[in-house]
Amino acid sequence: MMKFRFRRQGNDPHREKIKQDLFAFNKTVEHGFPNQPSALAYDPKLQLMAIGTKSGAIKIYGAPGVEMTGLHKDTAAVTQIHFLYGQGRILSLLDDNTIHLWEIVQRENRSHLVEVHSFNLPGRPGIESTSATRVTVMLLKLSCDLLALGTEGGGVHFLELPTLTLLNKSLFQDEIMQSIPEEYKCGKSLGPVESLQQHPQDSDKILIGYSRGLVVLWDLNSRHVDNLFLGKQQLESLVWERSGNSFVSSHSDGGYMLWAVSSSNPCTHDPISSTIPYEFDDPSALVVLLEEELVVIDLQMAGWPTVPAPYLAPLHSSAITCSCHISNVPPRLWERVISAGQQQCPLQNYENWPLCGGKNLAADPKPKELLLTGHEDGTVRFWDASGVSLKPLYKLSTANIFQTDGDHNDSLTQAGEEEWPPFRKVGCFDPYSDDPRLAIQKISVCKYSGKLVVAGTAGQVIVLVLSDEKSDHMIDVATVDLLQDREGFTWKGHDRLPPKSGSVVFAPGFQPVVLVQCMPPAAVTAVTLHAEWNLIAFGTSHGFGLFDYHRRSPVLARCTLHPNDSLAMEGPLSRVKSLKKSLRQSFRRIRKSRVSGKKRVVVNSPTSKVQEANAQLAEHDAEVTPVQRRIEPRSADDSLSGVVRCLCFADTFLRDGTHHGPTMWAGTNSGSVYAYALDVPSQEKFSEQSVEALLGKEIQLMHRAPVVSIAVLDGRGNPLPEPYEVSRDLAKAPDMQGSHSVLIVSEEQFKVFMLPKVSAKTKFKLTAHEGCRVRKVALSNFTSVSSEEYSENALVCLTNLGDIHVFSVPALRPQVRYDCIRKEDISGIASCVFTKTGQGFYLISPSEYERFSLSARVITEPLCRVDVERPHDLSAHSGSSTTLPPQANGTHKTQAESKAVETEGLLDEMRSSLSSPVLDSPNSSADVTLDTTGELTVEDVKDFLMTVDEAENNYRNMTEEDGRPAGILIN
Repeated sequence: MMKFRFRRQGNDPHREKIKQDLFAFNKTVEHGFPNQPSALAYDPKLQLMAIGTKSGAIKIYGAPGVEMTGLHKDTAAVTQIHFLYGQGRILSLLDDNTIHLWEIVQRENRSHLVEVHSFNLPGRPGIESTSATRVTVMLLKLSCDLLALGTEGGGVHFLELPTLTLLNKSLFQDEIMQSIPEEYKCGKSLGPVESLQQHPQDSDKILIGYSRGLVVLWDLNSRHVDNLFLGKQQLESLVWERSGNSFVSSHSDGGYMLWAVSSSNPCTHDPISSTIPYEFDDPSALVVLLEEELVVIDLQMAGWPTVPAPYLAPLHSSAITCSCHISNVPPRLWERVISAGQQQCPLQNYENWPLCGGKNLAADPKPKELLLTGHEDGTVRFWDASGVSLKPLYKLSTANIFQTDGDHNDSLTQAGEEEWPPFRKVGCFDPYSDDPRLAIQKISVCKYSGKLVVAGTAGQVIVLVLSDEKSDHMIDVATVDLLQDREGFTWKGHDRLPPKSGSVVFAPGFQPVVLVQCMPPAAVTAVTLHAEWNLIAFGTSHGFGLFDYHRRSPVLARCTLHPNDSLAMEGPLSRVKSLKKSLRQSFRRIRKSRVSGKKRVVVNSPTSKVQEANAQLAEHDAEVTPVQRRIEPRSADDSLSGVVRCLCFADTFLRDGTHHGPTMWAGTNSGSVYAYALDVPSQEKFSEQSVEALLGKEIQLMHRAPVVSIAVLDGRGNPLPEPYEVSRDLAKAPDMQGSHSVLIVSEEQFKVFMLPKVSAKTKFKLTAHEGCRVRKVALSNFTSVSSEEYSENALVCLTNLGDIHVFSVPALRPQVRYDCIRKEDISGIASCVFTKTGQGFYLISPSEYERFSLSARVITEPLCRVDVERPHDLSAHSGSSTTLPPQANGTHKTQAESKAVETEGLLDEMRSSLSSPVLDSPNSSADVTLDTTGELTVEDVKDFLMTVDEAENNYRNMTEEDGRPAGILIN
């Protein structure tokens, strides 16, 4: 009998309307600390802060939820930024010597930051070189109608604001040199302008400081030198004393001098000695912008404590190694986590935050969300991800249950009271880890029972329970041998982390109850938890295990190693030695597949039924599908083929079609899937009976592509509910009347098999159709914008090319596709995590998460308003003397230094795009962990090692509707 498949011609308008109501792609907000900050400004009237970055971004912050971002067209570093006080205008100076004016404008009842003008200072033809007109310092007059620019050549130019029009009143060095005594000239130039300061009592006079040390008080109206201050040290900055009778100069040798300003002495040779720097009025807080964090110090409280920040938290205080998102957090869990965090930091009160400008228009998010980040130092940090501001809530440390060589107390905090200088460490950025084995690799949470499982680099799997009270107890330790006494394998990697003996004191919060140690102590690559059954499952590069944490007893251990898996025995911290070997094997495999040109037949496989079903689907597709890319099956002897990539628990039909029960599923790097039927006793008999596991099915995918995810669907094709959701009436019971199915996602395709016979139902060949590989997947629920009652479950997929595909479930029909991440950003792709409501996060730098939404309904973005007044007569405010006069101290830089910075920026960009956040940490210069922010494997690197012949072959196999070539990085 002949088989036909008919394709629907054109699009169904009704379905297209439904898709528009369900799906929409938006990059919404950036969480964390700006990467490579380079400039800082503050508006005391609007109470807003602005930060400029080396990538050309300007970010404005006010009250929590008030955030705006602007990006210059050219990717040049922002060297200076200045607010036009109270006007909602910002001036920015870039490293390419351009000046830009930004305005906060109102659109759709919300505020946005837009660029309105730009200016490039021209040079005097035949007199000044390009470097001579390079701007070193900007001074914005208090009247906000004039901008003074100091240059590298020593000139001072003036622009009219807000039009950025150059005025014909420039001041050059030759005009100043006429007033300088001959003995001071010595035939030398004055050097670049380092500082410009407006006189605090006379707005028509400015103080000009030159690099050589000369300081000039210049009258703008009369164009006359009022005073000369003949300094002899290289100048760095200037600051006025409030009365205008004196000023302080700071110099390159670390010293500073006090100069008297007197009309009776127009030429001052010697300064007055100074012992303390000057400060204006009564400051309330000190804001310090560092390279990796923002520190705010309360100057009005005794002891000058730091003020906790409601945003701009340094996510990378220790390098991020993994992440986990929890949607719809139960109120009880939320309250307990906040309580534990407040007991860790009793002074964590955001009411003292000095930046309170603007108004947050977003409603208080009702469904609470948590983002958990695992770090290199063994900590897990809990963040409030419900809104625009990512707030730190609680920090869990696992280092205190192990014996490590490092001392957890910083040496600065141990300094005696009589030691000098009496420095006190502030801030939380500390990238150093006492032991790289502490790094967290995987996290799994049960939000209803308050149980948490974290797994690390040295094979440690820790089960923790949320407690509201302080505890002092011993931790039970169990060891699971995943090699199962298999001969011929010797572990050459790092040792396990020795646990502490005796009782350990734990603060309120998540407290460990049992430590499961995998042997060999390889990095844990997968972990999952089922709190209702008291079971955890975990996997490494050697195999997977099942553990009953209630009875503290192992249930199952299965070795997945292939006889040629030698790389798996070397350990994650010694993979640098094996990188060349891995690449050599990859190239050898590619050459071998080209020579053979034939599909390998898997023999002695226990899954004949599955292979028959695959063959039937292959025949079915071959008759009607267009030309596809040929996918070569992978060799069974690939290195790290035994790596366990995913694990899941499910209550489904595995033994027969009439009796359902607990099951556990495991997928490996070689395309193998193991399904176990579990005999779990009732809750009343947990302590009496042990859990038993029996292998029910073993599936081998035809092309041996790594299994990325496994999910069981109920009779209606919906994902199964989480543990406790049904028993606590928090979700509808799954359909147990219809046939269940299992969705198996490999790097190359999606397949749905009917249970319990494991017969193939449908599939989608992603690699063959799109020329890409799966990196991250999740099942998300999308609610319609038109009706809250209508929703659909969908499979969300991120590929190695950085694009996101959404498929219907269980039919696996493509719905939408979006470009999300640059394909060169391997670290960003590996760090991506999806939410159950159609949102996602990925690292755009070691310190920042980009948040995006695929849902047309669920969007978390800044909704804020900043009310500003821009008077037409700007000069009306020039007489004000109550506000702090503007001050500007430049950062002089030679052309060679500028080129060096540009080169360094390019290297930083290449380094960030080709390395994981873990590798950026000082502790990781020689060690490459097996798992950082995701499954970063040799396969990821192989995407960028494609030869010309292979690219041509891929292009030849593409159809016209597959119009995008496979990813090739040309660098």
